[in-house]
Amino acid sequence: MKEFVYSALPMRVVFGAGALKHLVREIDLLGASKALVLSTPEQAAAAERVAEQLGVHAAGVFAKAVMHVPIETAREAQAVARRLGADCAVAIGGGSTTGLGKAIALDSGLPILAIPTTYAGSEMTPIYGLTEAGEKRTGRDVRVLPRAVIYDPELTLSLPLGLSITSGMNAIAHAAEGLYARDGNPIMDVMAEEGIRAMAAALPKLHANPADLDARGNALYGAWLCGAVLGSVGMALHHKLCHTLGGSFNLPHAEVHTVVLPHAIAYNAPAIPAALARLSRALGTTESPAAALYDLARSNGAPYELRALGLAERDLDRAAELAVANPYWNPRAIERNAIRALLQDAWEGKRPS
Repeated sequence: MKEFVYSALPMRVVFGAGALKHLVREIDLLGASKALVLSTPEQAAAAERVAEQLGVHAAGVFAKAVMHVPIETAREAQAVARRLGADCAVAIGGGSTTGLGKAIALDSGLPILAIPTTYAGSEMTPIYGLTEAGEKRTGRDVRVLPRAVIYDPELTLSLPLGLSITSGMNAIAHAAEGLYARDGNPIMDVMAEEGIRAMAAALPKLHANPADLDARGNALYGAWLCGAVLGSVGMALHHKLCHTLGGSFNLPHAEVHTVVLPHAIAYNAPAIPAALARLSRALGTTESPAAALYDLARSNGAPYELRALGLAERDLDRAAELAVANPYWNPRAIERNAIRALLQDAWEGKRPS
């Protein structure tokens, strides 16, 4: 067995249907007393219910989280937290809301308690992202890692089916790239394979019945494992492409991951035989994992072409240039023409062979 380093992230997880009832207890365990509740505008009602449940522990609600965390929104939230005297943040929602909480923590050190209602996985990572002047930059800092996470499958029942599928594919992307990460290790390989297996099994069940609470629980469990992989090892080409397309062209995060993932796996396939074997096992397929991922998304109603997300074909050249500038480490060499061809295939929605 190869040498490796494994660092466990300091994290408390409360999991189970109805787990939200433990919220006040978890705030107390953080040693906090005034929580600023964060959400997107669409989930403002959920944030207000959380604030009501917190009672005297609620400092207020900030329901302005948006995709890719614009630095202006982050600064406004930081100012509100200071003005209200908040000593922690409660982020209810998906990656956009958790990302806003991280931006606050990066500047102030306030502890975060995350309540995921999607399968984004951001709550399990010390990774943050901020978008300024059309460029998204990411980084790692343990200060932004949520101190506690409440996983309550009941809170995901209202997640629209389309977003459930794309959010689940986004989670699979985290684990898939973890399988060939430069700093990967056997512990992460086990977590990645199990996370992909759980999510891939849950998505068709959710497509058949979005109210299936057991499938919701399995999807949330898979998202937890996939997010933990994302938080522990480095990512590669797929995430670079998605950060470029999302941050520079304002494309929807989960949908971009869904469309790009099969093509990124196909690009790297010649260099990742061991990862492909684990992917095939997790997906329960005997054919190309890239094709199986494409089929998993498309057969469950997810988008499969970048043009359907609003990207113009004329933008593909610029996207390729941005993606090869300061690239992430990748198991296969990053070649501009090959990346341009990958993006063309993803734009047209071709099934990887």
